[in-house]
Amino acid sequence: MSDTAATMTFHPQPKPGLAKPWAFPAPERATLPNGLTVLRCHRPGQQVVAVEISLDAPLDAEPAGLDGVATIMARALSEGTDKHDAEEFAAELERCGATLDAHADHPGVRVSLEVPASRLHKALSLLADALRAPAFPDGEVERLVQNRLDEIPHELANPARRASMALSKELFPADVRMSRPRQGTEETVARIDAASVRAFYEAHVRPASATAVVVGDFTDLDLDQALADTLGSWTGGPARKRSYPAITADDTGRVVIVDRPGAVQTQLLIGRVGADRHDRVWPAQVLGTYCLGGTLTSRLDRVLREEKGYTYGVRAFGQVLRSVDPATAGVSGIAMLAISGSVATEVTGPALEDAWKVLRTLAEEGLTDDEREAAVQNLVGVAPLRFETAAAVANTLADQVEQQLPDDFQGKLYARLAETGTVEATAAVVSAFPGDRLVTVLVGDASAIEEPVRALGIGEVRVVSG
Repeated sequence: MSDTAATMTFHPQPKPGLAKPWAFPAPERATLPNGLTVLRCHRPGQQVVAVEISLDAPLDAEPAGLDGVATIMARALSEGTDKHDAEEFAAELERCGATLDAHADHPGVRVSLEVPASRLHKALSLLADALRAPAFPDGEVERLVQNRLDEIPHELANPARRASMALSKELFPADVRMSRPRQGTEETVARIDAASVRAFYEAHVRPASATAVVVGDFTDLDLDQALADTLGSWTGGPARKRSYPAITADDTGRVVIVDRPGAVQTQLLIGRVGADRHDRVWPAQVLGTYCLGGTLTSRLDRVLREEKGYTYGVRAFGQVLRSVDPATAGVSGIAMLAISGSVATEVTGPALEDAWKVLRTLAEEGLTDDEREAAVQNLVGVAPLRFETAAAVANTLADQVEQQLPDDFQGKLYARLAETGTVEATAAVVSAFPGDRLVTVLVGDASAIEEPVRALGIGEVRVVSG
């Protein structure tokens, strides 16, 4: 054997450079002659352009007895125009390499377009046609209604969706739109026809009350001309001033069991309503909620998943339902604050007991500086990755439009998160999730979980049919 030592030449180990400064992109705001508000954001290198159209057609504007008409209208926008029938319209989109989606939610209807920058003009023309002159043919609307009716039984069978419906019904009065399923019920959807869809469109869809967000690389584009030729041709009446009635919610501590005989798991959804993004507590609430249940290392997961093995994961979150500026609307917005997860049927009682222990310990001892620091790093440090795509930026800007927030809100939010201290985050999350003011929905086998849950004493227990 040779005694010659083998030698290797190693390349120098790479060293990290200085982190580049990053800020959430600031859009440029303008208004077209037809009244359409446009937010544009030039993102060099983003060759797939994202367009978000926010239409002021909220769910609470749906006519009585026609819950779901906003959803059907949104889906029908791409089912033919005055220039193309449904198949031709889909083929034209495909030739552009574009995707077009639309959905309705409490703030309004959103239409989303993604297309290569080189074909933006053509895709904007198709989008403009869908907004300007949708055909709403009887046959296509009937098909969409039937599709929606077919979806409803599947949603009711889904424990997470069923829990969400039950929680909304518990929190809000029956005459408030937020208490009812976003996309309607079998009874209301069955009443929808092409005439009611067109009536809703004519009442609420117009450029003067809409906003277009366009994000991507505009280097080789004449965006002004493209917008003028396409969305600029859309006409309609003046914007209508909306009213925002005050909404009350009943978060008296109680438990509702949606009975699913034989279920091997229990779906948990524990919630109440709280401050929206206009409230100064929002950054602290986001930070504290993240520490409570925003990631695998959060308190809820650490106890229920890592220590006890009750679940694959539990999350705490805040979801804005209606966000309005109280200075102008005279009322505050509403966000849903919730804890969600699923556990094995036999450990439903112990899992709930431990969840309440986590909340009590949080109130008594507070968050730690390490928890706060980890949350800031995760929320602020990964923001550049979260907003790598044009679609992510456009979606967030459109959210700000719907929620009547300033264009620089997201950028300032990260600075506020970084400035929020441990004590402030603790106070916000304890206020957001008080143990005695939470409505608990359990979708599971009532015969197996009712008595253990009653023994916890976390509120009146009621069983309803699944």
